[in-house]
Amino acid sequence: MLDLPNFCPLRITQSVEKPGRKQIDTLDHLIAVLPKTPTRTAFRHLPKSSHMERLLAGAAKTGDRFITTHIDNKRTTAITVARFDANGGFETLTWARRLLAESTRTNSRKLGVLILGLDADERTRVLSAIIRAADAAAFRLPSFKTGGPAKYLGPRSLRLFGQKPRISIEAARQGNLGNNIARWLTALPANKLTVGSYRAAAQSLAKQYSMKCDFLDMAKLKRRGAGAFLAVAQGNASEDAGIIHLSYRPDRNHKPALALVGKGILFDTGGTNLKPFKGMLDMHTDMQGSAVALGTAVELAAAKVPFAVDAWLAVTENRISATAYKSQDIVVAANGMSIQVIHTDAEGRMVLADTLALAAKEKPALIIDYATLTGACKAALTNRYSGVFSNRAGAARHLLGVGTASGERVWPFPFDGDFDESLRSEVADIKQCAIEGSGDHIFAARFLSRFVPDDIAWVHMDLSAGQNKGGLGAIPTEITGFGVAYTLELLADTDPAKLATDWS
Repeated sequence: MLDLPNFCPLRITQSVEKPGRKQIDTLDHLIAVLPKTPTRTAFRHLPKSSHMERLLAGAAKTGDRFITTHIDNKRTTAITVARFDANGGFETLTWARRLLAESTRTNSRKLGVLILGLDADERTRVLSAIIRAADAAAFRLPSFKTGGPAKYLGPRSLRLFGQKPRISIEAARQGNLGNNIARWLTALPANKLTVGSYRAAAQSLAKQYSMKCDFLDMAKLKRRGAGAFLAVAQGNASEDAGIIHLSYRPDRNHKPALALVGKGILFDTGGTNLKPFKGMLDMHTDMQGSAVALGTAVELAAAKVPFAVDAWLAVTENRISATAYKSQDIVVAANGMSIQVIHTDAEGRMVLADTLALAAKEKPALIIDYATLTGACKAALTNRYSGVFSNRAGAARHLLGVGTASGERVWPFPFDGDFDESLRSEVADIKQCAIEGSGDHIFAARFLSRFVPDDIAWVHMDLSAGQNKGGLGAIPTEITGFGVAYTLELLADTDPAKLATDWS
């Protein structure tokens, strides 16, 4: 079983006072943020203010946004002076990630932040970005080095100086817990994150955050007619696959307003249509859609949102074996729809089909699913955006705006009904996928839509930005946890039922 780490190890405090010599002496690193064109008075609260001003002016000539030097004290405290000139949520988060990378480069554990010369709105935006980046930098992904994990020298405390008025640290940290959960689970190798250990981790998190956790094993799924999920699972070495179902209920109302559905392929060989080496190498991360759904559900439960939430995690492997499903197999999903299998490496839409159908039976107002579903979406958007689709025509503009606001950028794709022509089958209700390769992200979304009733609003997120070398936005690791912050921004100051109504 897995030992769950502390998902938010960073300690954050704030003070109305600006740091004096005594306070600076307690820090490993002080970060000072100034406007793009700072006035001379903005430097007066910094040690060696004239020297700092000259260094930053010199850096500006070469296009550098910040400079780092050291203070002549016993601790040799490092100090980074940065100009803030970012526009928009994503650019601000990227700026904050690079700023935190400078502090972690000096192995600083005790950080301080001082904002000088920015207006109240800018100050809040900058601090929120720095906190998001610091929480991500402070959390360590799994390590299995011999002799125990190497000593981690990332930040452990963050002190905000000159905070008058104080900001809501709780609000600034929203999403960081869920993102760290999603990244940690996704990084685990397949022999560590098994169906059993995943179930145990979900049960532990559910208990900690007052959720109920059930498991639909293969026997229960057979009784529910979930033939699409079972087709993928039948090639596994053991019959332990299933759907983890978590539920958060703030009151006695058992009807969920929101259902979060995640693809949880713990390892994907491609099945009978076997992947090549490079295509299979990182397929332990093919479960990150389920990790994002779980992390988001934990965040909503931790925030004690006033609406009921379900999370459905479709957990299995897609293995090659004598019992693995094959091209041209016919299977029947939980909603009674027959599927003609075309390609066994399109397993994600198979497990999601049944999971969406089961989630829909609970009649939520809104379903959101997350999946590392298609290479076509990555080819269209690169690893910097994720694709979104919806069965509500009024949702596209809103979904795009949420990406801009959250810093997790998305792009809405076409969802017209005529795409279904390529999924028409002569022997079943629908083909699993189109035989031609182009536009597969669109065909996958059209396929999945057949398992969500028209009276339920639905959003599908194809996580092409789930991994990006060098990090993305505030996140410093290749595994980004994309989707948690996006969903929390989507639900900010509203509820799923209202969203569903607004989009209609």
